[in-house]
Parts: sequence; structure tokens; C-alpha cells
Amino acid sequence: MSETATSAASTPDQIRLEVAGRDPEAAARDLTSVDAGRQWVIRRTGDQFSYRYTAVGDSEVTVRRSLVTGFARGLVAPGEHYVVQWITGGSAAVDVGGERLDLRPDEPTLYPTEQEFVFVATDHDQRLVHLHRDLVRSVAVERYEVGDGPLRFDQPRADDGPALTRWHDALGALSRALRDGVDSSAWADAKRTAVEAFLGLFPPHVDALPAALSLPRNARLRAMVEHVHAHVREPVTVADLSEVSGLSVRSVQESFARVLGVSPLTYVREVRLDRVRQELLELDPQDVTVGDVARRWGFAHLGRFSAVYLDRFGEYPKQTLRR
Repeated sequence: MSETATSAASTPDQIRLEVAGRDPEAAARDLTSVDAGRQWVIRRTGDQFSYRYTAVGDSEVTVRRSLVTGFARGLVAPGEHYVVQWITGGSAAVDVGGERLDLRPDEPTLYPTEQEFVFVATDHDQRLVHLHRDLVRSVAVERYEVGDGPLRFDQPRADDGPALTRWHDALGALSRALRDGVDSSAWADAKRTAVEAFLGLFPPHVDALPAALSLPRNARLRAMVEHVHAHVREPVTVADLSEVSGLSVRSVQESFARVLGVSPLTYVREVRLDRVRQELLELDPQDVTVGDVARRWGFAHLGRFSAVYLDRFGEYPKQTLRR
């Protein structure tokens, strides 16, 4: 393994690394050491086994390749980067909480951004681009009203079309700029182009917030609402909102009731219902069930969920899924 890094006060660290070999146990250790995941299970699928993992770029953007002629299974946690990947050989899948997404050859796919997942592959040749979250946010702020919370990407697969063409062009620009070095203006320009192409390929979801939240007097309530939208997959309590806003629990409840006309937890439930409806409208009923989607958004009791869904949208979730 070789790695070089240079740092300056305002200059991203250079990254150049490679690990390679022919031993499955060494592969598991090396993939862990380069932060490609953990708890790796690597084994042979034939007489010949080999692996190679490379990365080049800087701490903001790196272009990577992972090649294993064997079986590989590891646990990957979201880190400081958004990761776009595509396979050019073999087979691979991402499993999030028991939901499997098979990766298709040459199709850019966004790794889960906020949840730990299992990566499993056989004889795979994989390309990856790591984009630092801070860099992505700085560009996203210029193009979208994204708020202060984490960016939310609901679309794991890239659509065909002009956005995909721009992404391929951006990859070519990154490759050419690397010849000039990561301290060159060409590399800086190529990084920004890559982030812009990424945001075109996977546009961040922007929730429409009530207009009243734009008023200065409701700034603390807006902070709480943005927290709900950013963390709605997680358990959200009134105590959490109290900490976010610096208000007492009672004041939190009064703020939601006064401006939004609902309690904080009712608002959380409504946001979750909106997310469920969005997925039901987008997903194929042959690939998913209402229960799968409901549980993903925190609704454990399907009967109660169906009742509140009907009350909010005027139709049962199965009707939405079949549209």
C-alpha cells in the first residue's frame, strides 16, 4: 500500500493509494484499512483470486476502483462523502435493512447517504467517485433552497438523459485534470463540474415548508421543522426539538400549535406520511409492498397506518401504489 498526502491551511489533502494482492484474508484487512467498509468476508470463487483497490484525488473528490475476483461482503457506514458507484463487471448489490438493490452494469447508483448498509458482490469490477459533503452542500446552496440540515436524496438510481451525459463528461474532465495534479486550477474546476453534474444526476429533495416559517419571529420553529425533515427516518422527540431550538418543551408545543395548528409529533407523523406517499407513487407495485414502505418510515402497525393514511389523503395506500 502506498499513500501520499500534502496539506495546507486551505488546501485539501492529496490522496493517492493502492492496495493489491492474492490472499483473501489480506483483502479483508486492506479494504478495511482504506476505509472501504468493515467486517469484510472475502473468499475465493475459483482457482485464481486477486484484489485491487485504488484511489486518486484529494480529500474533497476522489476517483476510485475496487476489483475483486472472488466473493466479497462488507458493512459500509455513511461517512464524510457522498459516493456514486457503478459496476463494469461481475455482480453486486446493496442491502439496507433487508431491502436489496441489485446494481446494474454501467448505471450510476448513489450509496445510501444516512444509513449503514451491506455491500455484497461476486467477481466485481467497481468504479466509485467520492464527493465531500461540505463541497456538495456549498454548490447545492447556490442552486437549491436546501436549508441547514443534511441534504436528502430520494433517488438511488440515475435516470438516462442529458444529466447522465453531463456526468460522463464530468468524469472525463476529472481524469484529464488529474494529469495536471490536484493543486492545479484544472482540478479545482473539474471538481466543481463533477459536483454540479452529481446534483443534476441526483437532485436533492427540497421539502416545501409553510410560508409562515420565513418570518423572522418564527426562526426557532423553522429550525425545528428543518430538523424534523432532515431526521424524520429517526426517532424524533419533543425533547430533541427543545434542544435544537433552545425552547422549553412547553414552548415547543405551543409554537407548533400556534403557527402550524398541530402538535410536534403530529407534524412528524404528517411528514412521514408525505414521504410514504411519495415513494408509493414512484415505486413499482411488482417490486415493493405497502408494508415495506410503511415500515421504512416508522409505521410498525399496518392497520393504524392505513387508517391515518386514508384520513390524510382520502385513499388507501394500496390505491396509491397501484396508480
